[in-house]
Amino acid sequence: MKFQSRLYAMIDPAGGHEPVALARILLAAGARVMQLRLKDASSREMLAAARAIVPMCRERGAQLIIDDRADVALLAGADGVHLGQEDLPLAAARRLVGPSMFVGISTHSVEQALAAERGGADYLGFGPMYPGGLRNNVAGKGLAMLREVRAAVRIPIVAIGGITEATMPQVLAAGADACAIITDVVHAPDVPAKVRALLAL
Repeated sequence: MKFQSRLYAMIDPAGGHEPVALARILLAAGARVMQLRLKDASSREMLAAARAIVPMCRERGAQLIIDDRADVALLAGADGVHLGQEDLPLAAARRLVGPSMFVGISTHSVEQALAAERGGADYLGFGPMYPGGLRNNVAGKGLAMLREVRAAVRIPIVAIGGITEATMPQVLAAGADACAIITDVVHAPDVPAKVRALLAL
């Protein structure tokens, strides 16, 4: 698979934005790959948001990936699902969504990255890159480990965790195909301007 931009935009309500409204803002600013990440939403709320956002993405030729929920991704007609290490196993998710939808896996080590690639993941999430971020990570995996993962696998890598406009260039240079950024975007005083600045990198 190939990502349509180096910014993997996150539709996350951490900054107080309503998800569908935030998706509209991100798309208008130029985001072309987005993940719907609603950790505290009910299944019904997540499906409703996904079904509202999918047609908006179709209009702009953007990709929508659903966090954690293969069932919601399938029902909403999204482009893919992103799974954590504790979510549905990769093989089970693939059986559910079929070969046409892509499946990404969160990884935190070279071993997990290799296992995800062997299991048929279309791309990896890797992180947390830096301390801080939405989850207040105590420590980051750092650029050296990202380089190790890049050397070990052939599939695309989305780096995540504490990445900002200032650090995105070095993360891309270390081998990430895209950067997932939440805090630096959703807490920006001007979200569209921040998205455009990140896309310009």
